[in-house]
Amino acid sequence: MDVIVVGLGAMGSAAVHQLARRGVDVLGIDRHSPPHTFGSSHGETRITRRLTLEGTEYAPLAVRSHDWWRRIEAESGASVLTACGVLNLADLTDQAAGPEVFAVHERAAAAHGIDYELLDAAALRDRYPQFRVADTRVGLLEPGGGFVRPEAAISAQLDLAERYGAQLHRGERVVAVEASASAVTVRTDAAAYTADQVVLCAGGWLAGLLDDPRLARLFGVYRQVLHWFAIEGAGQDFSPERFPTFIWNGVSRADDYFYGFPSVDGATVKVATGQLDHRTADPDMLDRTVTADEAAGFHRAMISGRLPGVSARAARSQVCMYTVTPDEAFVIDRLPGRERVLIASPCSGHGFKHSAAIGEALAELVTDGATTLDLTPFALGRFTR
Repeated sequence: MDVIVVGLGAMGSAAVHQLARRGVDVLGIDRHSPPHTFGSSHGETRITRRLTLEGTEYAPLAVRSHDWWRRIEAESGASVLTACGVLNLADLTDQAAGPEVFAVHERAAAAHGIDYELLDAAALRDRYPQFRVADTRVGLLEPGGGFVRPEAAISAQLDLAERYGAQLHRGERVVAVEASASAVTVRTDAAAYTADQVVLCAGGWLAGLLDDPRLARLFGVYRQVLHWFAIEGAGQDFSPERFPTFIWNGVSRADDYFYGFPSVDGATVKVATGQLDHRTADPDMLDRTVTADEAAGFHRAMISGRLPGVSARAARSQVCMYTVTPDEAFVIDRLPGRERVLIASPCSGHGFKHSAAIGEALAELVTDGATTLDLTPFALGRFTR
């Protein structure tokens, strides 16, 4: 066997798809049956934008991923990418976030020829009356952005991978990865498999597969909560045709931030925020219960007064997890001293939009030893320098 991919979520499904379409003899293994609700790649929608807030080094990944989403749609018949626009909302009085948010976006737009539009408060009220904004509120709109459907994207890529000849083992838990100079052995609760190389895309379970505790500590797992609040009034006001994916940056408070999506069911709007307060040692022990008080508190702190058409009634809530590095950037690299083992478990809460391109880059690394995309910013060595 040429390659084993461990974990078949955002990164793993993309990797096994790209490897299989190149004719590589590849086996994909997942402890659950993806797409599933136990990791980081579920919840109906994920933001996708090419004007990446995290830095200009991500823009090529996002741009390439958009190309792949369309190609995957054409080959599979699935609906993956909805380009409803992404609206980043900031406040000009916030010296920490307001101007800097837009400066990063504008640098990426200039470097990669990405269209965007700046909207002042009056333009925001005219175009998106669903928001209630202050006079100091401004928006940067990327019309080509929107959302990706994670479950559909994973399913489509796994189906295509099998069509191209990949083997997929669902419901099989990897317990150890053993690398020698000549091969890699992956042991599961069912069998042992040997391959020339292995790609670890295990997300929150990655640390448990690393025998170096210094490396394992780099990957922290954090509980995240997604809420779907009921729409008051006309559901079509929040349809993808009238309402964008959005990111709301608060004023001078790091915790005053949330994001949301247009309604995909005509009845609810999904909203969430990044939560990095409580690190979880064991992802299997993640608290997946969301209380009514937790949902009510989110609406009170984030939604009330900002989205008057979104009620305080939480139709449902769901838990997922972020796997976060100390600098909240990706890790895509070979393990030191074990060159046959490649890590691609980056995410840090912003990975799905880049995952299709990362899958392609992983396939290039495995087959050619190099990739056309610059992955230097995501090397492990940055943590030891």
